[in-house]
Amino acid sequence: MAKTIRLPRAGGALYEYTTGKSAGFEVPASPFTGRVAFSAAHVVCDPFADADPLNNAQIDWNATLGYRHHLWSLGLAVAEAMDTAQRGMGLDWLRAKELIRRSIAEARTVGGRIACGAGTDHLAPGPKVTLEDVEAAYEEQVGFVEGEGGQVILMASRALAACASGPDDYERVYGRILRQVKQPVILHWLGDMFDPALAGYWGYRDDLDAAMDVCLRVIRANADKVDGIKISLLDAEKEIRMRRLLPENVKMYTGDDFNYPELIRGDDQGYSHALLGIFDAIAPAAAAALHALDRGDLDRYESIMAPTVPLSRHIFQKPTYAYKTGIVFMAYLNGRQNHFRMIGGAEGARSIVHLADLFVLADQAGLLADPEMAVERMNAALALAGIR
Repeated sequence: MAKTIRLPRAGGALYEYTTGKSAGFEVPASPFTGRVAFSAAHVVCDPFADADPLNNAQIDWNATLGYRHHLWSLGLAVAEAMDTAQRGMGLDWLRAKELIRRSIAEARTVGGRIACGAGTDHLAPGPKVTLEDVEAAYEEQVGFVEGEGGQVILMASRALAACASGPDDYERVYGRILRQVKQPVILHWLGDMFDPALAGYWGYRDDLDAAMDVCLRVIRANADKVDGIKISLLDAEKEIRMRRLLPENVKMYTGDDFNYPELIRGDDQGYSHALLGIFDAIAPAAAAALHALDRGDLDRYESIMAPTVPLSRHIFQKPTYAYKTGIVFMAYLNGRQNHFRMIGGAEGARSIVHLADLFVLADQAGLLADPEMAVERMNAALALAGIR
């Protein structure tokens, strides 16, 4: 049933908006086969924990793991303890270990695919940090993930970005870690729009092509230890260029939350798989679209994916690293969690106008599972902002 709601514009004016009908995406029970698709998954804060919400926010394990079961039920793989889970922005390594341990155990109960972030976030960057320190930090986290039986996503390192003197240092550190891993890993090149502390990664601050060449050298030298690479640069041309230069056995996992439909669809020279934060928010649509792609129904694929792009670009607008707020708000609107609270107090990282626009774009993409409930929850957020 359509519902009407009064929403704010920038400047304070209100307007009436009437919801459409939920798309009700049908997702076949059989898995899709043409692409590997990971959804980076968010964590749900425990709103009843009597703890410092900025520095010691607690996780609601039932809701957090329940969301991962939701993703697996749609045929998506889970990328655990990544940027979308507020890794390094509210989720520290101590809690990330518990999240990884629990999620890997849950994945086994349903045969769900999972890969987990291993980085160096327990090592604070500083003038005394050495390359040996970075290597030891990577070894600790990689060892933990593999010890739990998980595939590793080798995350970018703030400490390495701070202490590396040039490309050779990146090749040294990555080479050492890759030589030790038990099974092929997914590398993760996260652009500084997602994390400003990663500016100049691979040894080049203002030359992405030169940085890409360093990354490619690392991959080629260790191709048997690399399942694929996820790049999150929000630059489709750079991703396509790199995709065409990868060794044949190494996958490109798009992390481009602006241009993912075209990159996943691909061209006559190849395509990208997916490891995307936006898939957390658009999971039913993404799964239905990937099944359409399997059938060769490109029109259906486009008709599902295209309306999600304005929503994704809105959620990931600058400052890009605040996108987690929109991801969690979508889960709240759709009843996947009972509150709009986040670890680190990150629910306050976007304005009420931003959230109102997100509501409209989600509705237009058919992604409000229950428009009546979504309106009720949007109204609660509006009331908290003084809008009645």
